[in-house]
Amino acid sequence: MAAIRSFNTLVVVIHEANRLPYALAGYVFTRSLKNDDLHIRRVELGTLWITMPAIPSAEMPFGGIKDSGYGSEGGAEVMEAYLNTRAVAIMNG
Repeated sequence: MAAIRSFNTLVVVIHEANRLPYALAGYVFTRSLKNDDLHIRRVELGTLWITMPAIPSAEMPFGGIKDSGYGSEGGAEVMEAYLNTRAVAIMNG
């Protein structure tokens, strides 16, 4: 089951999507590349599916943001949990 709701403006759509404390995944159905780009840039979700069903793969990171969790599983991003970032500077006299 899915909750489906129509809206009159994209500003309201984005506000409604971002007002929730959970942000694991979401779906947008549109025929406009301009609207696709706006959703990609402004909607706060771990995974956003645009005009397609969820088709996860091992190469695609999976994870939420906000109260849906932190970090990702899968994809190259999963390696970040095992790495320590360091900075080293050397000046030879």
